[in-house]
Amino acid sequence: MNRLSPLAISLTLVSATPMLLSLSARAQETTADALPTINVNAGGIASDSYRTHAASVGSFDDASLLDTPASVSVVNQAQLKDQQARLLSDVIKHDASIGENYAPVGYYENIIMRGFALDLASGYQINGMSVAGEQNIALENKEQVEFLKGLASLQGGVSNPGGLVNYVTKRPAEVRSVTAETDSNGSRYLATDLGTFFGEQHQFGLRINAAHEANNSYVDYSNGHRDFASIAATWAINSSMSLQIDADYQNKVQRSVSGYQLLGGTTVPGNVSPTTMLSPQPWAKPVTDNSSNLQMRLDVELSPDWSTYLAASHSRVVIDDNVAFAYGSSSGPYFAANGDFDVYDYRSPDDDRRNDQVQTVLQGKFKTGALKHELTLGASLFRRSVYQTDAVYDYVGTDNIYNSTPLIFSPSPNVPGASYRRLDSRQQSLFTTDRVHLEEHWQIVAGGRQIWLDEKAFDSTGTVTRDTKRALFLPQLALIYQPQKNLSFYTSYSQSLSLGGQAPSWSTVTNANAILAPTVAHQVETGVKYDWRDDVSFTAALFSMNQAYQYAKPDGSGNFTYVQQGTQTNQGLELGTTGNVTRQLQLSASAMLIQARAYDTGTPAYDGQQVINVPHLRTALYADYALTSVQGLNLQGSWLYSGRKLAAANGVAAVPAYHIFNAGLRYKTTLGGHATTLRLTVDNLFNKVYWKDTGSDLGDTYLSLGAPRLARLSVQYDF
Repeated sequence: MNRLSPLAISLTLVSATPMLLSLSARAQETTADALPTINVNAGGIASDSYRTHAASVGSFDDASLLDTPASVSVVNQAQLKDQQARLLSDVIKHDASIGENYAPVGYYENIIMRGFALDLASGYQINGMSVAGEQNIALENKEQVEFLKGLASLQGGVSNPGGLVNYVTKRPAEVRSVTAETDSNGSRYLATDLGTFFGEQHQFGLRINAAHEANNSYVDYSNGHRDFASIAATWAINSSMSLQIDADYQNKVQRSVSGYQLLGGTTVPGNVSPTTMLSPQPWAKPVTDNSSNLQMRLDVELSPDWSTYLAASHSRVVIDDNVAFAYGSSSGPYFAANGDFDVYDYRSPDDDRRNDQVQTVLQGKFKTGALKHELTLGASLFRRSVYQTDAVYDYVGTDNIYNSTPLIFSPSPNVPGASYRRLDSRQQSLFTTDRVHLEEHWQIVAGGRQIWLDEKAFDSTGTVTRDTKRALFLPQLALIYQPQKNLSFYTSYSQSLSLGGQAPSWSTVTNANAILAPTVAHQVETGVKYDWRDDVSFTAALFSMNQAYQYAKPDGSGNFTYVQQGTQTNQGLELGTTGNVTRQLQLSASAMLIQARAYDTGTPAYDGQQVINVPHLRTALYADYALTSVQGLNLQGSWLYSGRKLAAANGVAAVPAYHIFNAGLRYKTTLGGHATTLRLTVDNLFNKVYWKDTGSDLGDTYLSLGAPRLARLSVQYDF
């Protein structure tokens, strides 16, 4: 699909505005009351409060955070706007439990929660339905982003134990807004948000979001652009039935930036700049990422106590992956001790990932004697398909990270093969939860998911190279004690099933590219949640998680075998608070103390080491203060601290701890009688040079520098 130009987007939106205004005016002329609707909550523009009372990521519909026996955090629309968030890495920077994990500039991002990276196949959802994680999910049409930390197989099926991210889309509302933004690098951004209700009884709702971004990256040679459009529609069919439809499309084009690797496998590179691109070959093309997500949900109210819904979703990402990739050296899968690195011409067009899901849920309330039940029953069909080519991945030359004039090499003459099906993964599952109110203060939440997994991998001839079948029941049990309505104690136990890891492609790995068997993880968690005067929420959670340790095991002769041996145990404490401390000051603060270690691995040098990319301590603080002397002006600031992080599994190398400070302001006024909001933020105020990420991908560890100081200015005009 051709890229939409900014002019085309602007003309489309301008032409659509009169129609929306006309429909809205006709709808407002009617004196009839709107039909009652189900899950069609359109509240217009969000307030400035960062506090959220409910989320759906911990259950199968909206549930009170106070009654959810799990660690859940929410970033709502107000905070998304004030952070001027474009990427998931922007959203998570004020949550101490979440970090980046192999999130290079110009590529799709992944994150790490509680010391485990999320599964790109199943760790991301939109409105509770799985989407392909190989995309930078757009935020323009999102009301909030929800994070479930820890095991989430009950909510998401087969998934890694780190947790789950759920994006909640905006619903139709009477809203007309335009936002323009630029930054100190000269980037340009334009977005619109248009919505209305129409019909004789306001039974139809529509909301359109669109954006164009021309991104001037802080890394040399890596500028890019992005276009996005979405539509959300609702139809209140009658007083007990409603239909929701969401669809979006995004085209993102940007050159990908290779990360650094340890020098000689033991030393963190020094005297390097975050603006440097390694080996910017003139023939290297940008990565093109085209993504689309479509969802439909039908809600039916069966009675005052019983309701059901049927949801279906399709998510597809097609990536043209191109990069002059800096990787390894003659010394091994790492840069040489003197800074030499090999350059590869990597081309993998039509890298196609598809997630399809159908899910039905029945929810109701009933009594058995003195016990009150809140029951959820559901069934889900999920399919994950991957189509790829046999990529070009050819060595073209060697350069050095300290070379002030990068060497130019000739690209490989080879071409990628035809696209073929690499993976067909199917899950069938039945799930249930029953919240039993024993009496006024005690609740038991018991449930689980029965999963039938059938997964096949193929080679280019269509031959099945792996056939995995697994049936397993994954239980979840929690006990909640509420001595008063605003105070909740809980303890829980859960299990999850995640797919086995894939062996590195190194020539020294005896089972290169092999995918290991699925693994079961276990978690015990105890927590407390307290709402103070309905203004501030406090949370604390202690957790212990364990799963089979997966790694490339050295045999002492220079070769490796990718194995599941030993146990990775992550134990930690999470603390958080969000809300209005005073009428002028609101805070969002969190801290995580974690020990993530492997034991009985068969390699003594790895036993007892902290897992790479996981600091022992991470803290985050965000403050918003309303000045009384200047009406509408709020001062904002944040501080993030991360402890040192290992960059090698044997502990021989680590990146140092760092502090990052950000500052900003929000000014709300009127322009031409319409609400107008100006936002100015300065990220990395003191221009700290730091290693933000020491994450791994397919057995290889990369080091990525954080962004230098960046100022951003936006204007939001509501008309």
